[in-house]
Amino acid sequence: MTKQLKIIKENCPQNHKCPAVKVCPVGALSQSEHEAPLINHDKCIRCGKCATFCPKKALVLEI
Repeated sequence: MTKQLKIIKENCPQNHKCPAVKVCPVGALSQSEHEAPLINHDKCIRCGKCATFCPKKALVLEI
């Protein structure tokens, strides 16, 4: 079974630049203004770096 990155918008404060966007080694996360980040699932390698980095646990790697 493959893991998939998911955003839990309720956990994301959406009031600042998301620091996890810069942590992604393949550029799979993007952000418009201060909205919750968007995931490009075609680019995402499911490494979990962003999920580990997010202090609000808004990014999760699910099975």
